[in-house]
Amino acid sequence: MTVTNPWLNNTLYTNCFKKETSVAPLAIFRIALGFMLFVSLLRFWSKGWIYDLYIKPRYFFPFYGFEFIRPLGQYTYMLFIVCIVSSVLVMIGYFYRIAIIGLFLSFTYIELMDKSTYLNHYYFISLLCLIMVFLPAHRYLSVDAYKDKTLLVNKVPTWCICVIKLLVFILYFYAGLAKLNSDWLIQALPLKIWLPARNDMPIIGFLFNYSWTPYVFSWFGCVYDLTIVFLLLNSTTRPIAYLTVVVFHVFTALLFPIGMFPYIMIVTALIFFSPSFHQSIIQQLARVLKVPASFLQADKTYSFAPVANKLLIGGFVIFFTVQLIFPFRYLMYPDELFWTEEGYRFSWRVMLMEKAGNAQFTVKDNDGHQQIVNNTEFLTTLQEKMMATQPDMILYYAHILRDYYQSQGFRSPQVYVDAYVTLNGRLGKTFINPTTDLAKEIESFQHKSWIIPLNNEIKGF
Repeated sequence: MTVTNPWLNNTLYTNCFKKETSVAPLAIFRIALGFMLFVSLLRFWSKGWIYDLYIKPRYFFPFYGFEFIRPLGQYTYMLFIVCIVSSVLVMIGYFYRIAIIGLFLSFTYIELMDKSTYLNHYYFISLLCLIMVFLPAHRYLSVDAYKDKTLLVNKVPTWCICVIKLLVFILYFYAGLAKLNSDWLIQALPLKIWLPARNDMPIIGFLFNYSWTPYVFSWFGCVYDLTIVFLLLNSTTRPIAYLTVVVFHVFTALLFPIGMFPYIMIVTALIFFSPSFHQSIIQQLARVLKVPASFLQADKTYSFAPVANKLLIGGFVIFFTVQLIFPFRYLMYPDELFWTEEGYRFSWRVMLMEKAGNAQFTVKDNDGHQQIVNNTEFLTTLQEKMMATQPDMILYYAHILRDYYQSQGFRSPQVYVDAYVTLNGRLGKTFINPTTDLAKEIESFQHKSWIIPLNNEIKGF
């Protein structure tokens, strides 16, 4: 009697791990990723944001555990040059393995330099680059393959495409799960606040004055995130699904200042199209670039060495297990997630809240010295805005003040804050216990008991 493992015979497993597919989607994705990052980085530089965000500030807010990653002064420009050059090399597939490692390291370093600039899509791009480090994306339509014909292949293991699709699924589906909360679905918040402010938008702006419009947008956004990848996976629904992707993200880009992210997602969604679709794109590119036909002809399947294949699949299983579990770490904390933001970052919670606050710090010591802090002497406008609503940044800033005033003659300075925050249009309320000496508090992954609870729970994920 033969005993078989049902999981090993599963169609999804078989399609991803036991079959090969055209390398064309992977090659197009490599080109698109490199191009979009190249444009994004040039745009970032041209707007003067390197200076404004990473050179001008007096202090920075590192991520816990990554305090060693800091801006490099004027050498920060060199870091961006490395990132830009790496994105171009990835795009054309030249010295690919070195280039994609350089792109991952430099982009992730930039992302981690200051918590004030955190965005979900930076995290997404870092993960994409990390995945691409291990994929043979340079084996077709690349300078590497042109210079060394032995690299040229026409097929790769199907899982090389599946891992990219899975990461896109996690981003969308978890963003949809995060919208299953009472503020988003029942109150249409924060869109009820944001959309009326855009009623001057041409043609459709008048719609934002109607009370039902935020509800339509909220519910559509939730359904879109939860279903779009399933629709893209189905060949029958794929064309209309991709059209929805384009309309949704272009509309989002017009309404909200979120940079290149909508366009990156439009391009990324192409990975769900068939190999023949990508092959047609390659033929068009080849015609424009006058690429010799022989350069696109291959009859070889790329295969990892058996041990390497097992290690890579095992590594990706661990990687995606972490990605699936990590966004739920907020369940370990007792209070409202949107209020405390403990477990909020790196969990695909995109544009879910309108949060504003004010934080006034007072520094004292036992000798009777007392100083009310002018935040603008220490922080930029963006840093102060982000700090005032995020407890871990408030704590880090308190430690900056402690160390500064100790250098100014305060003995064992104590730091207190009067912080008031409003969340999704609620009345502002005290955010941090004003009697807590933040100079003595220590940053950790434990719950910050000095955050005053919201006592107005938002139901849902």
